[in-house]
Amino acid sequence: MPVEWITSHAEVPYPAAVAAMEERVAAIRAGTAPEAVWLLEHPALYTAGSSAVPADLKDPDRFPVYRSRRGGQYTYHGPGQRVAYVMLDVSARGRDVRRFVEQLEAWVIGALDQFNVKGEIRAGRVGVWVQRPEKAPLPGSSAREDKIAAIGVQMRKWVSFHGVAINVEPDLSHFDGIVPCGISDHGVTSLVDLGLPVTLGDVDVALKRTFGQVF
Repeated sequence: MPVEWITSHAEVPYPAAVAAMEERVAAIRAGTAPEAVWLLEHPALYTAGSSAVPADLKDPDRFPVYRSRRGGQYTYHGPGQRVAYVMLDVSARGRDVRRFVEQLEAWVIGALDQFNVKGEIRAGRVGVWVQRPEKAPLPGSSAREDKIAAIGVQMRKWVSFHGVAINVEPDLSHFDGIVPCGISDHGVTSLVDLGLPVTLGDVDVALKRTFGQVF
C-alpha cells in the first residue's frame, strides 16, 4: 500500500499525537493500515527524549514539558514549526536504524534544497544545520552554525514513529528555555529567519516532492 499523507491544520496536543501514533503503529504492524507521514503543528511545549539531561531544562515553568521515548534530548515544538511524524515499516526497509536516520536527514536536506538552503550534518550533533558566516560564533565555537531541523525517532517492532521538525517561522526565543539537544555553542534558526518568505504549505510541498527520492 502507498504511504498515506495526513495533514492537520489545527494545533495537535502532544499527548493526543503520541496516542494517535501508537494506534497507527500497531495497525501498520498488524497489516490493517498503510504507512503514514503526518504533518502537523503543536502548541508551544518542550519534550524530553530518552537522553535528556535535567540541567538542560533551563525554564521548566515556561511551557508544558512532556517525557518522550524518542531518542535525543530536550527539544521545542510550537507554532510555525512543521513536524513530520513518520510511521514507516523499517523491517521492510532493511532493518537498519542508523540508515533510516540517515534517510530522514537526507529527506530534510532535500526539502531545504528546494528553497536553496544548504542543510548539513555534523558528527556528534543531531539534526540538520546551516552555516551562518554573517554571524559571530557563540562562545565555545570557532564558526557559527545554526540548527534548522531536529530529528528524533522511536521504533516499535520495527515500525517507526516521531520523526523530524523543521523550523519554518517559530518564535525562536522559545528555544531559550532549554539547551536544544544538549548543544549550547551553536544557535537555532528558521527558514524565515534566513530571509525566506516560506510557509508551512510550501514546506509540505517540498517534503512530499523529495520523500520518494529518499525512501
